[in-house]
Amino acid sequence: MTQETASIAPAIPSREEWHKALVLKQGEQNQQKISQATVAICGLGGLGSNIAISLARAGVKKLILTDFDKLDITNLHRQQYKATQIGLPKALALAENLKEIAPYVEYEPHVEKITAQSIARIAGEADIICEAFDNPEAKAMLVNAVLEQMPQKYLVCGSGMAGFESANLIRTKRISDRFYLCGDTVSDVNDGIGLVSSRVMLCAAHQAHMIIRIITERFDV
Repeated sequence: MTQETASIAPAIPSREEWHKALVLKQGEQNQQKISQATVAICGLGGLGSNIAISLARAGVKKLILTDFDKLDITNLHRQQYKATQIGLPKALALAENLKEIAPYVEYEPHVEKITAQSIARIAGEADIICEAFDNPEAKAMLVNAVLEQMPQKYLVCGSGMAGFESANLIRTKRISDRFYLCGDTVSDVNDGIGLVSSRVMLCAAHQAHMIIRIITERFDV
């Protein structure tokens, strides 16, 4: 690479060019709906960071990103961060990474722990709330809080994505009109089974795809 070449900054597509490219791949009516949607992602680990990237690439209007944790070296094998970001709050680091991928999506990072008391404040603006925790108690808390406090919201959760079992066991189920569950509903990291990157990404893809289906008014699984 010559000095002259190195000094040339990469060109970022304009907002109009970006939108046209998304319409070409996803259809005008679909993209109109996607571009108006706000999604809250609660937990930004292996599930949440991968879900966020899929939704950002799809061109949603806004992503609300919430996680109280900081990036650790053991996170890097399955989470969408860089080695240079170790020690940074995940919410802030992920927002920066997403800006490089999809610069016209709006990102709202929250570095805090979600509670039953804070969920409405953090995610009240969202059309869809995505649960992406790795702690069973936190999962149950979020589900109960959303169903009780915000029953009009769509809720997409993950349960069971650990280990080396078949990818075909990861499925999406519709629990109720506005509540969807993705995973095998069996495997649990607390059972001593490790979180394997590829299987976590499979569950994240199920969640992201179900969110896009809901946005585009495809409610069946």
